[in-house]
Amino acid sequence: MLQLNIKNETSRLRAVILGTAKSNGPIPNIEDCYDPKSIQHIKAGTYPKEEAMIAEMEAVAAVFKKYDVQVFRPDVIENCNQIFSRDIAFVIDDKIIRANILPNREKEIEAINYLWNQVDVKNRIVLPEECHAEGGDVMPWNDYIFVGTYSGEDYSDYITARTNMDAVIALQELFPNKTVKAFELRKSNTDPKENALHLDCCFQPIGKNKAILHKNGFLIEHEYQWLVDFFGKENIFEITKEEMYNMNSNIFSISETVIISERSFTRLNNWLREQGFTVEEVPYAEIAKQEGLLRCSTMPLIRD
Repeated sequence: MLQLNIKNETSRLRAVILGTAKSNGPIPNIEDCYDPKSIQHIKAGTYPKEEAMIAEMEAVAAVFKKYDVQVFRPDVIENCNQIFSRDIAFVIDDKIIRANILPNREKEIEAINYLWNQVDVKNRIVLPEECHAEGGDVMPWNDYIFVGTYSGEDYSDYITARTNMDAVIALQELFPNKTVKAFELRKSNTDPKENALHLDCCFQPIGKNKAILHKNGFLIEHEYQWLVDFFGKENIFEITKEEMYNMNSNIFSISETVIISERSFTRLNNWLREQGFTVEEVPYAEIAKQEGLLRCSTMPLIRD
């Protein structure tokens, strides 16, 4: 049996699911895309090639090996994009919660059934159908669960709106001892620089008390301000619109002192090192073209 344990984003990682870029399928049709950034790259003829993405993911696997982290991979489904394992389920405490994701991504869940079945039945949670939640929007942070959401009446018009208020309420019922804090995100189907696809596209806690933030990703200023006050202005690295577009907040913590980051994030990586973090730099720019980066392609199962 798998003894799951995730209390926050940064405790020492012991086991993780890393997505796979194998048999990623042909370049998708524009109407089949889930985000504006992919569409942009398809139109420009710069959509990432499978072999490049496989190499990038292997670089991450090598870092995990270096730090003695147990790595699980999804079963490979032919011609299916399975890079973003964070979308399909997420772990809080000892429970694995299946995400109700976009219907045409259902089969991605089946690819991790062999892990799902290793978890005690009482800790496998399937949310009610009306609850939409993706792992990129859900961040356990000790006594809090931070959740990115969109509650506008035009929710169904946005393929980029992934987590709804029904899911926020369901999470509060599942974890009555935690405070579920929801944040309204800015959504755009057409402009990737105005679209926070998930909460981890504009915010991520790091270390013990620090965070990366992008103000424009939040629809409501006082919600953004709550995070600034919570972490303290001096502990926050504020990223620009361009840096958000390049996914600078979507790095991944192996521990409170070790972070995997994209090698081109010069300003961020320098700041992290100044703060005392060890930064493991990897190439991930091709995968980033699909509006996802390191946090999106990893799903932590066990942290100390």
